[in-house]
Amino acid sequence: MDPIIATEDLKKIYRLGKVDTPALRGVTLQIQDGEFAAIVGPSGCGKSTLLYLLGGLASPTSGRIFVDGNEYSSMTDAERTRFRRHKVGFVFQRFNLLPTLTARGNIALAQAIHDHGYDPHRFQSVTEMLGIGAKLDHRPFALSGGEQQRVAIARAVVCEPKILLADEPTGNLDSGNSQLVLNMLRTLNRSLHQTILMITHNPEAAAISDRIIHMRDGLVIED
Repeated sequence: MDPIIATEDLKKIYRLGKVDTPALRGVTLQIQDGEFAAIVGPSGCGKSTLLYLLGGLASPTSGRIFVDGNEYSSMTDAERTRFRRHKVGFVFQRFNLLPTLTARGNIALAQAIHDHGYDPHRFQSVTEMLGIGAKLDHRPFALSGGEQQRVAIARAVVCEPKILLADEPTGNLDSGNSQLVLNMLRTLNRSLHQTILMITHNPEAAAISDRIIHMRDGLVIED
């Protein structure tokens, strides 16, 4: 079976004036369909850069990226945007919810901008699974951090992307809410066969995954 994500000798160099700072030094990696993998490592090791490259939010300096059988790294920005809209969902540490919209509005907007449009059945099944049905008419400021993150997860998966990329999804949460969010991700992975790639600095969070990938100095050092 072909992997749903694959990289070949992936490198990323950030240039500021005449100074080159390598973030990735040659990462070759495969993630299988339906896998729940965690990427761990110290700050500055390249794990966030890798996630942004896999999600099409940045372009590699060299190397190749394949997502669901398509060579991501050779696409134009417009092609990557269209592809990402269908294949990839994002969850961020800071939730990134629109403050003027209710939880319902934030999730529905994600569906509305998708080519398939609003799907009430999918909306209901995702919000019920994540336990936020009673909070849908609340704006973000009226929700706890854990509730905001569950709304953000619902927004990310409501359009049925094949891949969910989570960047420190429990970084702004207390231990109780962190465990709740991690359990939700585990449920999504098992019940919806959702492929999840999660960045975390927390060993306890990483332990909930099927596979832990250790990075240091822009390289995968243990898998």
